[in-house]
Amino acid sequence: MSGSGFGQDDGFYSGGYYDNQNQNQDISYGQGAYGQDQQQFGQFDYNQGGQFGVDNSFNTSQQQQQQPAYNPSILTPDNTQAFTSQSGGDDYEDEPPLMEELGINFDHIVQKTLAVLNPLKQANHDIMQDTDLAGPLVFCLAFGGSLMLSGKLHFGYIYGIGVVGCLAMYCLLNLMSMTGVSSGCTISVLGYCLLPMVFLSFSAVLLSLQGLIGILLTSLTVLWCSLSASKLFVSALEMDHQQLLVAYPCCLVYGVFALLTVF
Repeated sequence: MSGSGFGQDDGFYSGGYYDNQNQNQDISYGQGAYGQDQQQFGQFDYNQGGQFGVDNSFNTSQQQQQQPAYNPSILTPDNTQAFTSQSGGDDYEDEPPLMEELGINFDHIVQKTLAVLNPLKQANHDIMQDTDLAGPLVFCLAFGGSLMLSGKLHFGYIYGIGVVGCLAMYCLLNLMSMTGVSSGCTISVLGYCLLPMVFLSFSAVLLSLQGLIGILLTSLTVLWCSLSASKLFVSALEMDHQQLLVAYPCCLVYGVFALLTVF
């Protein structure tokens, strides 16, 4: 059995297997030149297209545009830019004072106070355009504080009567004047002209205002406040020959404050 098997294997070897293998090797050796051609074709430089009429100048210029230019001073600070940024900032030396930014002008406060203290002097038209509310607030607090020294806590009445009086005068002056008046101007004038009433309330600490002397002082104070307020309103609104018409409602407003002082 083993001999027959060996014979069959011998037939397999004799069947031409090795001959076929030799022929295939010859074919592969014969095709070696073709393989070399493929290797040479694979090593072809496609960038050398200028030899075949292909212009690569566009590609090279595009590559140069894509590559960023090297700037050797990229880490060097720009002194001119720093100087311009500092010079263009806020100049604190040229800024106005804090009181002026808040709308508090001490010069106008003094001028308005002097105009109230002297009701016969003509007021300046320019200072009345400044609707200053710092002075009226101080005078209202002083009026309430002086009443508190007499044992009268009337801060609520002062602000309530003041608001109603300012609204009434605002409506009345807008009806009487041709140019009209602002609410700030009305509050400012009525507040500044409350200064004589502050003097009356401080005098009530020392003497009684319910006698004859007190009635005279109260009447003079109300007249003083009314003349000063009407003078300032006429000067601000250019209402010529109408001071007495404006003084009458002002007298009613300050008469209520006088009643708070006396009683």
